[in-house]
Amino acid sequence: MSQTINPPERTAQGPSRRTFLKWSGVAAGVAGLAATSQGLGTPTARAENVVGMESVDKTVWNACLANCQSRCPLRLQVKDGTIVRVLGDTTGSDELGDFQIRACVRGLNQRERIYSPDRIKAPMRRTGERGGGQWEEISWEEAFDTIASEMKRIKEEYGNEALFNHYGSGSTGGNITKRGSSRRLMNSYGGYLGYYGSYSTAQITAASQFHYGANIASNSFEDNRNSELIVMFGNNPLETRMSGGGELAVVQKMRQEGEIRTIIIDPRYSDTALNVGDEWVALRPGTDAALVAGFIHVMLEENLHDQEFLDKYCQGFDEATMPEGVPENLSYRSYIEGKGPDGIEKTPEWASDITGVPADTIRRLAREIANAKPAAIGQGWGPQRHANGENSARAIMLLAAATGNIGIPGGGNGMREGNTKIPVKAFPDFDGDSAPVSTQISCFNWIDAINDGPSMTAEKDGVRGKDKLDVGIKFMFVNASNTLINQHNDVHVTQETLKDDSKLEFIVVVDHQWTPSCDWGDIVLPATTNFEEIDLVPGASCGDMGWAIWADKAIEPLYQAKTGYEICTEIAKRLGIEEEFTQGRTQEEWRSWIIEETRKAEPDFPTEEEWPEVGVFRKHTGKHRVAMADFREDPEANPLDTPSGKIELFSTKLYEYSQTWVFEGEREGDKVTALPEYIEQWEGQAEARSADTKYPLQCIAHHYKGRTHSSYANLAMSQEMHPQMLWINPVDARERGIDNGDTILVFNDRGTIQTEARVTPRIVPGTVSLPQGAWYKPNAEGVDIGGNVNTIMKYHPSPLAKGNPGHTALVEVRKA
Repeated sequence: MSQTINPPERTAQGPSRRTFLKWSGVAAGVAGLAATSQGLGTPTARAENVVGMESVDKTVWNACLANCQSRCPLRLQVKDGTIVRVLGDTTGSDELGDFQIRACVRGLNQRERIYSPDRIKAPMRRTGERGGGQWEEISWEEAFDTIASEMKRIKEEYGNEALFNHYGSGSTGGNITKRGSSRRLMNSYGGYLGYYGSYSTAQITAASQFHYGANIASNSFEDNRNSELIVMFGNNPLETRMSGGGELAVVQKMRQEGEIRTIIIDPRYSDTALNVGDEWVALRPGTDAALVAGFIHVMLEENLHDQEFLDKYCQGFDEATMPEGVPENLSYRSYIEGKGPDGIEKTPEWASDITGVPADTIRRLAREIANAKPAAIGQGWGPQRHANGENSARAIMLLAAATGNIGIPGGGNGMREGNTKIPVKAFPDFDGDSAPVSTQISCFNWIDAINDGPSMTAEKDGVRGKDKLDVGIKFMFVNASNTLINQHNDVHVTQETLKDDSKLEFIVVVDHQWTPSCDWGDIVLPATTNFEEIDLVPGASCGDMGWAIWADKAIEPLYQAKTGYEICTEIAKRLGIEEEFTQGRTQEEWRSWIIEETRKAEPDFPTEEEWPEVGVFRKHTGKHRVAMADFREDPEANPLDTPSGKIELFSTKLYEYSQTWVFEGEREGDKVTALPEYIEQWEGQAEARSADTKYPLQCIAHHYKGRTHSSYANLAMSQEMHPQMLWINPVDARERGIDNGDTILVFNDRGTIQTEARVTPRIVPGTVSLPQGAWYKPNAEGVDIGGNVNTIMKYHPSPLAKGNPGHTALVEVRKA
């Protein structure tokens, strides 16, 4: 007889503060972190000596694998089978190419995560309606049998394209511990409906494909030492890459070596603007393309642009470099001068009205950017995470071309900073070109594929690999992902879709914390943390230095948790594909294979015997990354993978798409353009400022120090250090009678959030920012008291990439 069991109570607290401080080495971690934040000085003392604790049984290497891209090594100290301290990296120095990779507040708080009351302790199966919160505990055998049976049934009834491995980034930093096991399992079983893009970068990735022919990252931050001026659009490495292993280290080192003037263009006065910026240009969200157009107008008027570069390397800036067969006055210059279809001259005054940046400031900045030789022009992923994000991203790339800064030391191609990684062999998942099913949808519009998959087409919904889908998603494997609910726009739309199990018939959730997404699974399986299994972490990069990390098992799996590889092996066994999946290797044997395969290309890569002592293997390229240098040197011998072989400021393919792509229903106003024009987005600045608007505040969702997306968001100490709050400008707060620290409601027609007000001039008037990633937690009235921004965000994929417009929403705010 089954027993009804509730999921873990999320209000439960972790270890007491005294216990945590006693065992975790937080004091040492904070000391090391302070040294990092003050400019990479060496740690004041070894953590063991600072804390002065009892002896331990062993110390093992592992890593923080959350999706911040830093990949920081950790040393876990174990006593009596329990992790009692989490310490940072003790190798390396504070010199470029040999940075000590110091963990941030998230990495140092791993003990609270490992021993969290939110840990999933046993396999669970829903007993009531999906999302209703009724569960029963089942055995692993029953769970494996049920999952395999459902996969067989759905494959036989609908085909492999009805299977979907859901988007997620909770274990993205791992190798074997990454989500590759579930991808390998499904590919071994004939494949599944794939996806392209990412929630973080869909728009800029798509834009760069048409602009450069590939997703080409810019020069490294280390190369900024060759720059005369640094211009960052929506880039905030001191928070989004804030560990010693993130780009924070290089940015601060460059600042120490020489104060190169740095301009930060962002709606929010970020920590990067605060610590390394010389000027903050506060523009309204989603208006970057209009600002660039205003810059270019000044450069053309004063002959400050690099005409020689534009003529030789680019298509479409002037009428003379337009492709054949295109009507007149569709070049970017014609667009700026008002000769294009809209007939509007893009003067600084025009740009000022849209962006909120004074026209005189636009003129001054345009002259400064054009005259700086060279200028490092780049962007983070903030400008592109909008409804019009593809055009914002391309406009910034165009600015780099118009000033001739592409392919030279100290310059940049307008993309995000590049880096160099050690080419560690990846655990093979048979994905990509070798996938048995080539059909893909955008990572973001899977809701449409559940609701009515057969209606999705290439020209309407961005389906790739075939003209249209034949079937909707019927089976979903949600592995190390809280994107099912928490990280997907409009929680209510998602819930309504998932409730109907006649559409999406079966959902498996695999995780180690009971996240809001677990509430919507049919079976939920307890996975290990990466500290309860082994791996060889491919590492990351800090400028021109890459590294890899030895990851050993610190403790035995807690409760009934199993590794992802073990879970997928058991399912494969029941599907009759165990040999195809495992190739006769255990997880330990796969790690040995990865090391040997990597050593074939990197002979100085440590051997398996050397790794436990080495812990972290670093390698510096010995030179700075300069993006597109070969193309700059000889564009004919090194053409880009665009139809013209050049930088396509006017994209031939996008011009074709603008004539053929279809936008229907709510998306009828969407637009794809051949040029990086400014497009007024839905729920953008114009609607916010209209006299009859119900919701006059643009809401963006910045990344937050206390968590990486939703990872770590449930931890008591992380919440204490970085509580959820809404940034609001004093002008907007005064109009609403709101004081700093007040409890407020943030709302629109989609939902209501209760949170705390942070009244600060560090946000542009007319804009508010609610940090993304807080766990969705509705109260009895349906008000989200967890502070999840997707309660109020709209599900409306972007036009070209069909990506996540996570910085596009209009709201109102009032005192609770």
